[in-house]
Amino acid sequence: MKTTKELLGARIKELRKAKGLSQSQLSENIGVDPKHLSRIEVGNSYPSLDGLERMAKVLGVEIKDFFEFGHLEKKKEVEKRISKLLKETNENSLRLIFKVIRSIVR
Repeated sequence: MKTTKELLGARIKELRKAKGLSQSQLSENIGVDPKHLSRIEVGNSYPSLDGLERMAKVLGVEIKDFFEFGHLEKKKEVEKRISKLLKETNENSLRLIFKVIRSIVR
């Protein structure tokens, strides 16, 4: 399992690439050394809070978006989490969930 530092770095890299920016362009726009940004993206260093705020502004996202890692989960992990939630669900809610899932996969 990846560390939070690695997940954060990967997410920053993902958002940077989605915006079409190189590491050097982003680092210039946020005022950090390109080597520092590289260390952040590979999970060897944390950005400062000020750095996160500047990155969010340049990338057009909110700070919370840097910490959304759900889409990186493996299918089996997602299935386990869903299964656990379903075990805690009452019958009426379970029927509704089934209808929603069926409409999505059709």
